[in-house]
Amino acid sequence: MSALLILFVMASAAWTILSLYLSSRQIDAVSRHRDHVPADFTATVTIGEHHKAADYTMARERLSTIESIVDFALALAWVLGGINLLYAATAAVIPASLWRGVVFLIGTAVVGNAIGLPFAVYKAFILEQKFGFNRTNVKTFVLDRLKGWAISLVVSIPLLLACLWAMRGFAGLWWLWTWFGLLALMIAAPTVYVRLIAPRFNTFTPLSDEALRARIERLLERSGFRSSGLFTMDASKRTAHGNAFFIGFGKTKRIVLFDTLLQSSTPDEIEAVIAHELGHFRHRHVIFGLARGALMALGGLAAFGWLCKQAWLLPAFGIPFHDDALSLFVCILLFSVIGPLLAPASNWISRRNEFQADDYARLSVGAGPMISALTRLARDNASTLTPDPLYALVHYSHPSVPLRVKHLRSSEGVA
Repeated sequence: MSALLILFVMASAAWTILSLYLSSRQIDAVSRHRDHVPADFTATVTIGEHHKAADYTMARERLSTIESIVDFALALAWVLGGINLLYAATAAVIPASLWRGVVFLIGTAVVGNAIGLPFAVYKAFILEQKFGFNRTNVKTFVLDRLKGWAISLVVSIPLLLACLWAMRGFAGLWWLWTWFGLLALMIAAPTVYVRLIAPRFNTFTPLSDEALRARIERLLERSGFRSSGLFTMDASKRTAHGNAFFIGFGKTKRIVLFDTLLQSSTPDEIEAVIAHELGHFRHRHVIFGLARGALMALGGLAAFGWLCKQAWLLPAFGIPFHDDALSLFVCILLFSVIGPLLAPASNWISRRNEFQADDYARLSVGAGPMISALTRLARDNASTLTPDPLYALVHYSHPSVPLRVKHLRSSEGVA
């Protein structure tokens, strides 16, 4: 066993152990505070709602620990012979070509999806069902998966062909040309999603509540935000969770409200949620996030470009075959143990952005409606109000609701 393979196994094991440790801390923290609603929320969250949030969080975390162990086992299976088995099977039916590499890479994704499918089924029909969030049925679940896989194939096959062709044709600079293609995809993705993909899964209808529409349009006008429309999405046919989002660039920008959010929230709270999203727009968080993602992709692909051309890479993993697709997959496996190291920094930036967006909402509609909206979303989505600080530091892309409420109150001068 080569030194690189040993390091990979050790790093994968270390990350899995850390994930299990953090999950145990989260479960312990939530369990210890299960019977005590935090002081800031005693007037707005009942003990029953707090119990539900605690139990839901712990159930999700226990499932996550099993997924972490399975992911580690799969990584081990790949590097201890699985790669060779799959590639040999692919080579037995497909002659040496770009297509062999594409089929191999799609095969690795098929294996991952097949292993992840039971977890998705359990989450939807047992865990989410138990806590009253699941509203999908077997037919919708199956159709969603089939449509998702079909779209993935339509997008992935041309991209993989282009990437492998570039690796063969542009030698050392293939990664740069691949990055240009990826950058174009990143820019086009929101528009393609809004116009072509999202309507395959949900129905989007113009917001019919005229009073609420007029209220939101006045807020948009004050903020200088122009969108292609205000829409409601029929999220309720799959889930009881509520949310809202902005998506797209330029004339394709859309504001989308889950129908579940409209059903459970007051007009003040909905306006506060919209104001928060406008804060992201005003602070250019989406643009900066796109630029940050593009730079990270450039750095990652540059590293891939160097690694993929090293003669020792595949032998280090016990792979006797020679194919750019194999080198690419090994690089993806290596990144899987490096990527988590970058997550805390990325989450720190995201949490800072959320505070800035909250401040914008506070200045636009006041702290009260924003606090009420955050509390309602936490209550309706059964989000814990007592997370473990270290777990949140590593895993949370948003500050916890208690921290956000505390920030809003201190910024407003409220004790």
